[in-house]
Amino acid sequence: MKKIQNYANHRRVVPGFHFAASSLLFLGAIAAIVNIFRHPPYTGGFISAVLLLVMFICGMLLFWFARTFPLRAQDRAIRAEENLRHYVLTGKLLDIRLSMGQAIALRFASDEEFVELAAKAVAANMSPEEIKKAIVQWKADHHRA
Repeated sequence: MKKIQNYANHRRVVPGFHFAASSLLFLGAIAAIVNIFRHPPYTGGFISAVLLLVMFICGMLLFWFARTFPLRAQDRAIRAEENLRHYVLTGKLLDIRLSMGQAIALRFASDEEFVELAAKAVAANMSPEEIKKAIVQWKADHHRA
């Protein structure tokens, strides 16, 4: 059985990715910078030290984009799902003034409070965090990236 989700525990953290891999990349980049200073230009090993730093920078960029690209695609899918859900419940699409972040935050609202909360989010220009905190009946999302 899945753990009941709420505002306090809804964030997804993958320790191997968010802590281990990021720490190793960061520490490796620091070590590569130190290595450059240990091998000044025109001495043996300088080119290798620079290439090592370039490799760690590339690794850090890959680490960043490997997370942001799927999240962006997921955000678009969530907005489309919530737009469809709003249409099914009301016969109208979501208000175009609703930001991407607001629509994404609304995905946790139950059908009973979704429509009213969506209207309130637009009218009061609620932040995604405010929307999540306003949800009474939390609808869990265990299938996100």
